[in-house]
Amino acid sequence: MTMEGPEEIGMQIFDDMSLCGYETFVRDMEKLRIAMNNKVVKNNRKGCSKVARDLVDLHTLLIHCAQAVDTGNLKIAVELLKQIKQHASATGDATQRLALCFSKGLEARLVGTGSQVSKLLMAERPSAVEFRKAYSIYIAACSFNKVAHIFSTRSIMQTMVGKNGLHIVDYGAMNYEFQWADLIRLLANRNREGDPPEMKITAISGYQPRACPSQWIEEQEHRLNMCASEFGMPFTFRAITMKRELVSIENLNIDEDEVLVVNDIFNLSSLVGESSFFGDLSPRDTVLNNIRKMKPNIFIQSVLNFSHGTSFLSRFREALFCYSALFDMLDTIVPRDSEQRLVLEQGMLGRWALNAIACDGVDLIDRPEKYRRWQVRNRQAGLRQLPLDPDIVKELKDMVKKHHHKNFLLSEDDQWLLQGWKGRVLFAHSTWVANDASSE
Repeated sequence: MTMEGPEEIGMQIFDDMSLCGYETFVRDMEKLRIAMNNKVVKNNRKGCSKVARDLVDLHTLLIHCAQAVDTGNLKIAVELLKQIKQHASATGDATQRLALCFSKGLEARLVGTGSQVSKLLMAERPSAVEFRKAYSIYIAACSFNKVAHIFSTRSIMQTMVGKNGLHIVDYGAMNYEFQWADLIRLLANRNREGDPPEMKITAISGYQPRACPSQWIEEQEHRLNMCASEFGMPFTFRAITMKRELVSIENLNIDEDEVLVVNDIFNLSSLVGESSFFGDLSPRDTVLNNIRKMKPNIFIQSVLNFSHGTSFLSRFREALFCYSALFDMLDTIVPRDSEQRLVLEQGMLGRWALNAIACDGVDLIDRPEKYRRWQVRNRQAGLRQLPLDPDIVKELKDMVKKHHHKNFLLSEDDQWLLQGWKGRVLFAHSTWVANDASSE
């Protein structure tokens, strides 16, 4: 029997996406639904018996342990960690899996190796094929990134009406190649009788742990070039590797007759939000000011909706609430024996959680803020928020209602499109232009 290699698996996922868009994941959603239904039937036949571990409140143990770590009470912290580890499991329920990730972070912080452990984990990121397979099941199970991508893609399509040149400045460092494959397909099919528009992508890959390795970016460039070639679309790709706050309009080679789109999906939160010197702009505000100076036709922004606060304990509690929702969502939708789920939880989500718990200051990878705070920052930078497009909102609401679990939240607030799980808002999306730009 011939086994498919990583490149073949990755190409198949990418090809499905470029040919069928996000509809390709509907089949995967149905498979997950059938698998979960079979698990429920099997468990019901066995009967639901209470076991001792159900009586352990792991959330409370985690908070008490974090308090002990914060106050330097080594004896109590070690004892609580021991209890947590006894009940934590990579293959258990949502709380057990979460407890395993968080206990690793607490232990690293307790012994003072948080920064080193975090850097090792970031260096040992899942392989490209592991990422693509895990990401495909995440897209199938969960509406979060799918909504973010479709919101971005549809907003770009609306901006491209009557235009034939597109330049995307992507601050996502090409973490979302599936989105651009879908956009190439949509643009190529927009006018089958006429010439397809010319498309350029400038990928901003900063000096940061989250940034894609150069080899990965080269692979994605190759895939996107092949995809564009199949659709007969003129396509240019360029990667800029420099600090994001240093990227300005002079670095972008912008043509006057092209539609300029600045796109960020969950990445600007890794920038420091406070300035080092009084009167200076922070790196986060500097990037927003530079985006305003670019005067894009549209700036599409997706943000994580939680705040790290100013102390370790506030950051720990906020991370606990956020990751509890994500792990609960996966436990509700994805079977516990799924290998891709293990990669998602322990190899990807677990790395971010460990960094948030074990590290401080410059070692933090993410510094998220609530969407209301982003709204203030954007306006102070000279950006003007655009109203949500009702057709795009309706399409997304219909999709989530038709294909996803009833506990997914999709609502609107002050021109932000909000997403969440069981009433907790986790992500927010909006569109902007420069304040002095034309309203047309």
